Amino acid sequence: MTLRILASASPGEVRVALLRDDDLIEYWPDRADLPDGVGDLHLARVTALAPAMAGAFMLLGGGAAGFLPEEDSRRPGAPRLQEGLVLPVRVIRAAQGGKGPRVTARLTERERAACAGQDAAALVARGPGHALRLARLHAEAPVTVDHPALATTLRGVLGRDRVALSARPVFDDALEAEIEALAEPETPLPGGAGRILVHPTPALTAIDIDAGSAAGSRDPVAQERLNLLAVAEAARQIRLRNLAGPILLDLAGMPARRRAALEAPFAAALAQDSLAQMKGLGPLGLLEVLRRRIHPPLHEVLGGAMAPTTAGLAALRRLVREVAARPGRGLALHAAPAVAAALRRLPRALAATEEALARPLDLREDAALLPGQERIEETTHGR
Repeated sequence: MTLRILASASPGEVRVALLRDDDLIEYWPDRADLPDGVGDLHLARVTALAPAMAGAFMLLGGGAAGFLPEEDSRRPGAPRLQEGLVLPVRVIRAAQGGKGPRVTARLTERERAACAGQDAAALVARGPGHALRLARLHAEAPVTVDHPALATTLRGVLGRDRVALSARPVFDDALEAEIEALAEPETPLPGGAGRILVHPTPALTAIDIDAGSAAGSRDPVAQERLNLLAVAEAARQIRLRNLAGPILLDLAGMPARRRAALEAPFAAALAQDSLAQMKGLGPLGLLEVLRRRIHPPLHEVLGGAMAPTTAGLAALRRLVREVAARPGRGLALHAAPAVAAALRRLPRALAATEEALARPLDLREDAALLPGQERIEETTHGR
């Protein structure tokens, strides 16, 4: 099995995919205007002690509120936590599920030295992007990118031989379709035998196996075969969608006494996911998993309130490619008001678009459109 990393750059976004052979196993969108903050180094100020939560709330650079667990504040010679104390911290868990980022004060000497000389809350340094982070985690994986500036940046850290520059987009149509489906709550099982339904809540994620046309079958062998497919695909989707916290998997059409036979195959499928811990079969007949929270789950990044942003960035990507294919022609982007508003909140994405177009972006609101229905039309006139 061969791992490889693909990184596709477009205005406001670097999309990163980790593949094993041709199977997508991780997907990470890096948005310049909306970084998740993991790995960021801050000088932060204690705003309130929280004894009941065994920690303290911190004001980070940029005005965000983070939480420092007491156990992550302990180090030799460290001052006692008190309101008003300013100290260097690193973000170890992104804001997600309605909760702010989590930080640690256990830093390297180099990180502490970078914060020296400052006495107010400030962002000192950004953490690594997902392309670099994955490349460091998987040192054997070659990296292929489709943007010269990104190639130059990564080669400066990883070496020239490891990073290949493609003249074509590194995500093909099949991969684009699979990535687009990650914003949806369901995915088909291999062979069309059924589907997996993902139901995230702030407290936990429930995953339901829908047997489809096979529902109600009295053939125990057929049920077991379907559920064997389901547990393997569920493990893949958990990692791919970056689900975290408690995860409960409800199998299809099997009595509780027979579900124990699926525990070992599910654990084996999860084994390559370093963040997941199999907890076993619970009293309700549900397979239970606990997965560490670090980066936001994809349903918070791609869907929900972020759906207009996702649609807008995809539209900018298409616009830039169409202009490259039809140079010299004026093109206008027609978008739903929610999408247009989302794009106006992304100054770096807009600046990168206008740099690629070599002209101001012609963005036109159309109340008849919904997010995902953006149109690109040729125009010979101004607004």
